[in-house]
Amino acid sequence: MIKILIADDHSIVREGLKQIVAEESDMTVLGEASNAYELLDLLPKEKWSIIVLDINMPGKSGLEILKDLKNEYPEIPVLILSMFSEDQYGLRAIKAGASGYLKKASAPTELVLAIRKIVNGGKFINDSLAAKLADEFGEKQKHLPHELLSDREYQIMCMIASGKSAEKIAVELSISINTVYTYRNRIFEKLRLKSNVELTQYAIRNNLIEL
Repeated sequence: MIKILIADDHSIVREGLKQIVAEESDMTVLGEASNAYELLDLLPKEKWSIIVLDINMPGKSGLEILKDLKNEYPEIPVLILSMFSEDQYGLRAIKAGASGYLKKASAPTELVLAIRKIVNGGKFINDSLAAKLADEFGEKQKHLPHELLSDREYQIMCMIASGKSAEKIAVELSISINTVYTYRNRIFEKLRLKSNVELTQYAIRNNLIEL
């Protein structure tokens, strides 16, 4: 039996994923977590076949959680589930140790396939992401400025570029507004930008947000 642990802060998403999996006789969702703490609490309680992890979690981001998982439970494969495109987070997720990356919009048709492929030792990535991985390991690959941001900086950059206020970002990430501003200033410095407008233009130019 394929034992699945789902980590997503939206109960309606978890229910939807459970319904998809429920149609498979050899799969079962034995655990659900809405944040990093619940996830870490569940990990030692079962021999999990796979973790399906949302990239946009409150408090610790999905990428931060993924790195913790790879350190503490390297034997458990992780499928990253995201509303964002592969261009936005796919490469970072795979480099951080994920065994696959799947957009939420594709879950109804591809979730079961992704789980089976990963549980059997494979990777689940689409052609676009595969091409990016090939470029990443090319000898003369040049990094764009945003690729040098930390995972948290990258996350906040995308949120700002999507039009979210500092107050909303602080609430969603469970951090202070001052911390959001500190991250924003670091992002401006690293990308050599001066305003949210310039940041948004940069993100659009590099296909980091979906219009």
